[in-house]
Amino acid sequence: MKLYDGGKAPNPRRVRVFLAEKGIEVPFVPVDMAAMGHRSEEIRSLNPLQRLPVLELDDGTVLSETVAICRYFEEIHPAPPLFGEGALGKALVEMWQRRMELELFMRVAHAFRHLHPAMKDWEVPQIPEWGEANKPKVIDFLHFLDGELAGREFIAGDAHSIADITGLVAVDFMKPARIELPQELTHVRRWHQAMKARPSAAA
Repeated sequence: MKLYDGGKAPNPRRVRVFLAEKGIEVPFVPVDMAAMGHRSEEIRSLNPLQRLPVLELDDGTVLSETVAICRYFEEIHPAPPLFGEGALGKALVEMWQRRMELELFMRVAHAFRHLHPAMKDWEVPQIPEWGEANKPKVIDFLHFLDGELAGREFIAGDAHSIADITGLVAVDFMKPARIELPQELTHVRRWHQAMKARPSAAA
């Protein structure tokens, strides 16, 4: 088994943080995304979409897509549970993971990919208006999240989950996307500091 990793890119980081929370060690194959290594023939042969991370199992089976890879590791290493426990717990994590991915993570990514000069050869065409349109949507969602976090420690309930991992990486990704976290979001800030203090955040 080996994991093709993309360094500082947010999706590979989500998997690394997930593995660190699980205490799972997997051999990494570093891929230099800045040098377009993810568009190499080797990566294309594994994932025709040319995206990272990619997990290659010992029998040659290939898994791509961040959450799919995390779900695989959840099944083979169920403790600690990061996709929830029981019917309701799993449904709540699924609901919040989807919200964090679609309403926060992807909107931050759109702002970064369509506005940052370093992405002009990646996002073709860059549409600056789309990048700018996503910035206020990020802030609107964070205000909603701030209200939710007023009454609990973690995003999806009483336990740390993949929704918190996606949220951590998304909020950290706001800096290169040039989106400032509003000072008044005290509950989001408290949650974010707690997530950054976890050892897995350094993965």
